[in-house]
Amino acid sequence: MDRPVRVLWLIKGLGAGGAERLLVSAARVGDHERFRYEAAYVLPHKTALVADLEANGVPSHCLVGEGRPRWWPWALRRHLLRERYDVVHLHSPLVAGVTRLVVRTLPRDARPALVSTEHNAWDSYSRPTRFLNASLHRSDRRRWAVSTRVRESMWPRQRDGVDVLVHGIVLDDVSTGADREALRRELGAGPDDVVAVTVANFRHEKGYPDLLHAAAVAFAEEPRLRLVIVGQGPLEDEVRRLHAELELGERCRIEGYRDDVMRLLGAADVFVMASHYEGFPIALMEAMASGLPVVATRVGGIPDAVTDGQEGLLLEPRDPHALAAALVDLTRDPGRRQAMAARARARGQGFDVRTAVAATETAYAELAAARR
Repeated sequence: MDRPVRVLWLIKGLGAGGAERLLVSAARVGDHERFRYEAAYVLPHKTALVADLEANGVPSHCLVGEGRPRWWPWALRRHLLRERYDVVHLHSPLVAGVTRLVVRTLPRDARPALVSTEHNAWDSYSRPTRFLNASLHRSDRRRWAVSTRVRESMWPRQRDGVDVLVHGIVLDDVSTGADREALRRELGAGPDDVVAVTVANFRHEKGYPDLLHAAAVAFAEEPRLRLVIVGQGPLEDEVRRLHAELELGERCRIEGYRDDVMRLLGAADVFVMASHYEGFPIALMEAMASGLPVVATRVGGIPDAVTDGQEGLLLEPRDPHALAAALVDLTRDPGRRQAMAARARARGQGFDVRTAVAATETAYAELAAARR
């Protein structure tokens, strides 16, 4: 019997972000008999998902110790020489660019096949990162983008050979809603309240000031509306300060990080995102599969999933008043909300991570066979 194909997933860190959660989902459904998966990362303080990966059969390696982040390319080179992977799958733009340079320094028989996934629009990257990736992308044997918008954001010559592959979610995790009422009471919501929820880390691109200002306007117009915020990140203190300044009180709950997001979505009525840019948000797919109508900005891969007026309402970014109006409209129109919820659930059933994993595993196997 042939030995398993050795695959290294390489990413900047293993915090609780979207690309990182994708790796956990892939680990859960991947074929561990045919493929031997490992992960490596370069930020030693980003470890939230290490245990989840290892629990699903994927060992994780931090390439540097605390205080020495700039040394990771040398550590990566030593690691690749020692382990001799068949395939390295790149998941972070700067890490991808540097890794392509590192692989060029290896002996030919030690060079793994490189594949990459673009998780965000190129205009969200720094100019040096864009230039580095544009210069070296031909090193990759397969390239994927998580949405049409991400692919279109690339410079024209860099789009060639890039396939759109929606990464998906583990549909088995969708909540049955069995504890919906109990969880709503825990969140302080009454039977007639409409609970909007957002799941996004506290970062500039997530548009939290827009969302909180929209909540302040919407709360003044519609007393039944509530907002629940789930996330973590560097701007959490700023978000909490703005929450206090706007006097949003208990009607807007900042939950921080929660490991039961799917359960929480099952207790909500609307999903909301105020992002300034996105790739294809995992939380959006989870919300739609959970049967939540969407109020979101028209950025990244969101329009690939949501047709305005069908599964939800799409708005331009950086417009808190439009966001508030959309939330108020859905709060006041339960019939429309329910119709959108049904369409969102039907659309969400197509976001099966097994589809994406099957495509990547086919590529891994073909590339490994070509190397042997």
